[in-house]
Amino acid sequence: MARFTLPRDLYHGSGCLSELKNLQGKKAFLVVGGGSMKRFGFLDQAVGYLKEAGMKVELFENVEPDPSVDTVMKGAEAMKKFQPDWIISMGGGSPIDAAKAMWAFYEYPDTTFEDLIIPFNFPQLRTKARFCAIPSTSGTATEVTAFSVITDYAKGIKYPLADFNITPDVAIVDPQLAETMPPKLTAFTGMDAMTHAIEAYVSTLHCDYTDPLALHAIKMVHEFLKKSFDGDKEAKERMHNAQCLAGMAFSNALLGIVHSMAHKTGAAYSGGHIVHGCANAMYLPRVIQFNAKNLDAAKRYGEIAKFMGLEGSTDEELIEALISEIKEMNASLDIPCCIKEYEGGIIAEDEFMEKLSKVAELAIGDACTGSNPRIPNQEEMEKLLKACFYGEDINF
Repeated sequence: MARFTLPRDLYHGSGCLSELKNLQGKKAFLVVGGGSMKRFGFLDQAVGYLKEAGMKVELFENVEPDPSVDTVMKGAEAMKKFQPDWIISMGGGSPIDAAKAMWAFYEYPDTTFEDLIIPFNFPQLRTKARFCAIPSTSGTATEVTAFSVITDYAKGIKYPLADFNITPDVAIVDPQLAETMPPKLTAFTGMDAMTHAIEAYVSTLHCDYTDPLALHAIKMVHEFLKKSFDGDKEAKERMHNAQCLAGMAFSNALLGIVHSMAHKTGAAYSGGHIVHGCANAMYLPRVIQFNAKNLDAAKRYGEIAKFMGLEGSTDEELIEALISEIKEMNASLDIPCCIKEYEGGIIAEDEFMEKLSKVAELAIGDACTGSNPRIPNQEEMEKLLKACFYGEDINF
């Protein structure tokens, strides 16, 4: 038996943020990030719509990129005092992910973070509040997924939280919010969406319900990401839809080791964080090379290449074409080819090598590894990570 879960209601199209005024409740707790939603006027619009719905509104602002366990606990404490019956989060993946975790601690104050990092181990939510998510970036798709990523800075580890309980009740996918993204963020989030769709299509848990969503998302990202990066307004709207479709696919088919590696390298090094979408973009070509040794995965990568309109008479040729196309997309979006070149080399080679064994171990144990079509052992994961650091092709 398999399960397919999406939000109860998904509103999409320009101006659909106004659907907030139709929510029914008494108190709304609104979680946002670092200020872009306020600068562009969307926060005031959201508050106005919620008040028009007859609700009292309390703001929780300044959720940081890669939200921390500390931020989650502070937000949960504020929720306990305010007692909302709606939790609303708008912005990039970070405030929405943080709000999902806050929700669990609000409804179950005695639960622990250690309980939540066990996949599909959340308590039954909606005893106090329902959840509405409003994305402003075109990549994470957390507005439709059963996932949240929270960082434990003391341990230097990003934890993917996974449970269908945290799939939002309502998603509002308004492309007007995404039009404000700068090009660099457009590139990173767009390749995050591409990775979501490709990993969902080759996942061991893919099915007839997820395959069409994944393939169409891949085709849309391939067609519209560069145009969106260059500022095309219509392409930005199509990318906002594409990332949501990719999210629907991976929330139900799960992901693979591109994400496992991105989670465990993201906050591991003292030189700085590796932005999640950029990490996915850099790692994806090497993981395809690794996974293609699995015949089922090779066949499905070939299908992806064909659907994208790439040429090749065999799966091997199609896979090569797919890898080349992803590398060319990265280059056209000013995404570095490897960790060594990331942000001018902020990740030191000696620290990377020093931590290689532990990071590899953690990546193998990541929640996303289990649905990858080929499970790496410790030696293989270390080789993969080294290839991603130096930008090398692999053949093992």
